[in-house]
Amino acid sequence: MALPYEWQLRVDKIKRWWQGLSGGGEAPRPKMCPACGTLVGVNATRCHECGTSLTFSLAAAGRGVSSFFGGNAPVTTVLLIVNFLMFAVTLVSSMEQGSGFSLFAGMNGEVLFRLGAVYPPAIFLGHQWFRLVTAMFLHGSVLHIAFNMWVLWDVGVVIEDVYGSARYLFLYTVTGIAGYVLSALGCHFSVGASGAIMGLVGLMLAITTIRGGAAMRAQRSRLIMCIVITFAQGLLPGMNVDNWAHFGGLAAGFGLGRVFADRQPALGSEMKRAYALGWLAAIILVTSFAFMILHVRDNHFLSSAKLLFPARACYFSELLRLRAMAKE
Repeated sequence: MALPYEWQLRVDKIKRWWQGLSGGGEAPRPKMCPACGTLVGVNATRCHECGTSLTFSLAAAGRGVSSFFGGNAPVTTVLLIVNFLMFAVTLVSSMEQGSGFSLFAGMNGEVLFRLGAVYPPAIFLGHQWFRLVTAMFLHGSVLHIAFNMWVLWDVGVVIEDVYGSARYLFLYTVTGIAGYVLSALGCHFSVGASGAIMGLVGLMLAITTIRGGAAMRAQRSRLIMCIVITFAQGLLPGMNVDNWAHFGGLAAGFGLGRVFADRQPALGSEMKRAYALGWLAAIILVTSFAFMILHVRDNHFLSSAKLLFPARACYFSELLRLRAMAKE
């Protein structure tokens, strides 16, 4: 059975790397600057046009990561992988805690808390700001992650193609954080990628307001209908849908969509800024997971959080009570 085309490229790359170590392979070719696209000499270490380092730079590193994962949407692929990995960790840990496996049943609340769910007292009193990021990669059930990842793949590929992988990672991260900031202010215990996904929807909505034509108007109407249905579902009893995170992500996405040009970054300084934003987002993500690991056994807010797992919500009175206790 033949390998998929993307994996064939990776295998060929490994073969060329091995041939280079063993002294074989093809003769070296001129290289292309990752920042401005200029052809440079075989032995050049810096672009003669824009001065970008060819041995290490944000643009070169970004291109390297993108080419490794291949395809037209490498960041969306990585996001899907991390979400499924975190769900596997959550599921195994929940089963160890005695929670049964079900399509509809939620994951163990204590496990979600330890892995970085949004819980306002831990954020505002314990300054565990990493939860605004890690919660984007946690899900409460099989259906929860299945639906979110389906929408992420459907929408994320389009947005990544429009803005480029580096800016797309930045936009996804910022809109997800914005959604959970509003969710925390609304005092919710919450997990899921839907805040960031609604940010992508907000970006698409902004694009349809910038670009004209009948196709864009039709697309805008469909997006508005989807948004209305999503928020209506959150109003139904027993759904446990965090409309606060949805609205925060949607508003942030629409606002950023009006600011960022709806196209791939141009070569040169604009490309450098795009890669800088992408690496900033990557650093925020990695740092947040590192802090989550450091706090995974922290029990300081666990006793109060356990009371809120079934309802997936906390109230301002509880937050004020804990704040008063902290001052005593």
